Amino acid sequence: MISKNTIDQVYETARLEEVIGDFVQLKKSGSNFKGLSPFTDERSPSFMVSPVKQIWKDFSSGKGGNVVAFLMEHEHFTYPEAIKYLAKKYNIEVEETEQSNEDKEHANERESMYLVSEFAQTHFKQMLWESELGKAIGLSYFKERGFTDETIKKFELGYCLDQWDGFTTAALDKGYKLDYLEKTGLTIVKEDPNNPNSSRKFDRFKGRVMFPIHSLSGRVLGFGGRILTNDKKAAKYLNSPESDIYHKSKVLYGIYNAKQSIAKEDNCYLVEGYTDVIQFYQRGIHNVVSSSGTALTSEQIRLVNRLTKNITVLFDGDDAGLRASLRGIDIILEQGMNVRVCTFPQGEDPDSFAKNNELEDIVSYLEKNSKDFIQFKASLLVKEASNDPIKRADTVRDIVNSIAKIPDRIKKEIYIQECAQIMNISEAVLFNTLAQIGKKETADVQKQQKEEQKAFEVVRNEEEREKVDVQYILERKIIESLMLYGTHKEEFEDLVLKENESGDLILEPESMQIKVYEKIYLDLQEDEIELANEDFRKMYTKLIEALNEEEEFSITNFVNGLDQEMANQISSILMEEERYKLDNWESKEIYPKKKEIGVAQLVSETILTLRCYLIKKRMGALQKTTEQSNDDNREALEEIMNYIQLNKLLNQKLNRVLS
Repeated sequence: MISKNTIDQVYETARLEEVIGDFVQLKKSGSNFKGLSPFTDERSPSFMVSPVKQIWKDFSSGKGGNVVAFLMEHEHFTYPEAIKYLAKKYNIEVEETEQSNEDKEHANERESMYLVSEFAQTHFKQMLWESELGKAIGLSYFKERGFTDETIKKFELGYCLDQWDGFTTAALDKGYKLDYLEKTGLTIVKEDPNNPNSSRKFDRFKGRVMFPIHSLSGRVLGFGGRILTNDKKAAKYLNSPESDIYHKSKVLYGIYNAKQSIAKEDNCYLVEGYTDVIQFYQRGIHNVVSSSGTALTSEQIRLVNRLTKNITVLFDGDDAGLRASLRGIDIILEQGMNVRVCTFPQGEDPDSFAKNNELEDIVSYLEKNSKDFIQFKASLLVKEASNDPIKRADTVRDIVNSIAKIPDRIKKEIYIQECAQIMNISEAVLFNTLAQIGKKETADVQKQQKEEQKAFEVVRNEEEREKVDVQYILERKIIESLMLYGTHKEEFEDLVLKENESGDLILEPESMQIKVYEKIYLDLQEDEIELANEDFRKMYTKLIEALNEEEEFSITNFVNGLDQEMANQISSILMEEERYKLDNWESKEIYPKKKEIGVAQLVSETILTLRCYLIKKRMGALQKTTEQSNDDNREALEEIMNYIQLNKLLNQKLNRVLS
């Protein structure tokens, strides 16, 4: 268990915008930051971060909370994992109490798999640097590739001894369970044909140099292993199998080391292999990642899309396989990314080119030889088509097919124009081809679709307004007022309801200076108003207690003390105005006020509006009762008349005229 002192220190030290900035490209937006949702596939920023309140809200997915909540949502950390991650980031020593055997047994399966993977990484590094075979075989191989000691340690490279079960035995001796060794793919378990009651265990990566594959946050997800012998039956490279923690279609090798540089340079170099990444990084180009030899996927591109909109794909100098690789470009285009392509001289790949050239020469080469994807694809396919009219026509369709995948209409049109010039063909023909392919509609159809979508949004918004829960909105505003202004001392001008000599209800002015939370509490108590929404009721109770007990109320500390679900709701309330602006709520008898009008007025009018709403609701119930009853219900009618008078007085105070 992590001590409370450590948890408190983590919360006090961690800066939300810094932590989230490691995963999402954030841009300043007033006093806040905004970016693309890391949880959904969106193209317009709806992810908001408040450094002042130390909370975030993703309006696309509905998620929100504090810094720990983000790590739990984004990295699927447990609460202790998130605290440890932040402690490591901010160099905070973690104080822990001893875990019982029962606690260890209850550790969840995913965490157990992570622990096994982390042990494996440590073991493989130890074998590389400390064992004689590791130094003679594994370390020598890395040195031959030109990797320095610093680089080898940076990427945490290792070696698995060429033994059938050397690693598995070491892991079992350390207390790790065979079940998790098998689930992570580190150990292969087979039935023993000679003894059906027992099994045989093998190291999956025996005799291979090891490349650990990290998540965006730095956790070990799996491994890539390269064989060093000339065994034709064995695969040259072998990756961990799919598991609960490793999904190769969602991972990019090197992303952990590259993420900050990608965001800073606003560009990502995409290569094919592990050594391509490492060699580039060692030479000084850090914004580079690899798909690790697998076909590029949309999930991998979205990973980059969080950090930059620009990708430069680096291909080997060999023509073989280039055409197949072009499919990856189409996937990048579909994600709305800007793509450039660069090929190296014949016989060279990113690894060898980086190894044989200085940083300045590499940077210069990339700048001069990186082509826009349309130029690259056209030159490549035109070369293949030669003078064959049929192949030339197929080439045109192929290029237009790629252009059709671009979601941005302006970019699409510009590329059509460029393609027309390169291929010496009219734009009209290309636009017709675009329509024939059926990937996208023509510009006129797109415009019509947008207009229809806009009209649909208007109708849907009106329908939502009709369904709006007035009491919910007002109770939500009360929670917001408590959070933002609870401890503010304000001068409240109140009109107290009294009876005059004739017995009529009148409002007399009365002034008092109290804290906002006291005003809200007293008013709700006086009218015996209980919040209808169960979640708001719980929040209200916690807030009143905290505001009453703490001399200096902290939003950050309060949110940090809530469970994830309630923290998410609080974040939604506090960040609401950053995303949505209420308009025309007056039609539903909700009268939102801007904060510039003054806290006292804002709070008073919110409570008064709630009073009016509840009075009207009560009047409706009474009226329905009298209509359904055949008896002469004089008491109900008198109560309705009193409510009408009271409602009129309250609305006078709110400067509203009742129709």
